[in-house]
This record gives sequence, C-alpha cells and structure tokens, in this order.
Amino acid sequence: MGQITVEKNVGGIEGLCVITPAVHGDNRGYFMETYSQRDMEEAGLNIPFVQDNQSMSTKGVLRGLHFQKQYPQTKLVRAIKGSVFDVAVDLRSGSATYGKWYGVLLTEENKKQFLIPKGFAHGFLVLTDTAEFCYKCDDFYHANDEGGLAWNDPAIGIQWPELVGNYAGSASAEGYALSDGTPLNLSEKDQKWLGLGETFRF
Repeated sequence: MGQITVEKNVGGIEGLCVITPAVHGDNRGYFMETYSQRDMEEAGLNIPFVQDNQSMSTKGVLRGLHFQKQYPQTKLVRAIKGSVFDVAVDLRSGSATYGKWYGVLLTEENKKQFLIPKGFAHGFLVLTDTAEFCYKCDDFYHANDEGGLAWNDPAIGIQWPELVGNYAGSASAEGYALSDGTPLNLSEKDQKWLGLGETFRF
C-alpha cells in the first residue's frame, strides 16, 4: 500500500484510524508524502478533503473537546512541531462505543496522523514548549456551529498524560497542571462545556 500504513478501528472504535507515513531519510534530512489520495483510497478511505488548517499552541494548552453539530467534519490531524496528546470521543448515538475515547501521541518525530470521522468530539493537550498542529477537513468552517464537551468529564475518563489535578465538578482548568508545574491553559469557552449526559448526540 504505497507510502502509508493504516491501523483501523483503533481502540476498538469503528472509523478511528492511525496513519503512519513512510519516511525516507539520510544524512541530509528526510522526505515523506504527507497526503496521497491514491494511498488513502487504496486503504478504503475515500474522503474529499476541502480545507487545511494550522495552529500553534504553547505548553499546557488544551484545546477541546470540540465538534461541529450541523456540519460535522472528518479530520486528519498531525503535529508538525512538538508533541500533543490527541483525543477523540465517540458521540454517535447509534454506536456501540458511544462515549468511549481514544488518544494517540502525535509528535514531529513519529509523524503519525490521526483520522477522526464525523460524529466525534476532538481535542488535544500540548506537552512541549510549543506545538504546531495541522489538519485536513472534509467540510468548510461554519460559524456558530461549534459544540463542545467537558475535557475532564468523569463519565468519559480521559487519561491525559502528565496532567495532575482533581475534578471539581466542572470543566474549569483551576487546580490542574502538568507534572512539571505548567498550569493547564484552556479558553474561557472550553471551561464551560458540559458533560456527556448533557451534550449533543449525532
């Protein structure tokens, strides 16, 4: 199969895939194909991506958990600098794994990509001084269509690496930090999302 290896249904959750590209390196550096429609289709992944996005975040930033309600997106995500722990939560109401999460470490060294289908909440935690994160989407951004899920909902029980703190009944970042003392950093909006039992279902 061309230039990628695809691990399908990771964590026992249908549709989630971890994709590892072939990296060709020597003493000058390396080369890799970051996306090939042909290789994706050979792997049974027929996704018409229409938009690429990129963000930079500092250590301790947690973005998420986000989803789009009326215009859900499939996303293919990766870290091009630094390291993030990337998480998807199944919100598909008819799914046998509704409410189940899976996380993968995405780094500039391992060059792994995480394919997150429609119907999932998504977020990531930055573990290095800075991280640059990019992703492909199969639909355009639609304003005012974003939903969210509490990143620390005990009903889901995401095990964020290096994060210490105690759940105080809300998505507030207060009292949480990385193991080296870096405070957890969330947007005001991301500290107000509710838990699984009170959120949107697809």
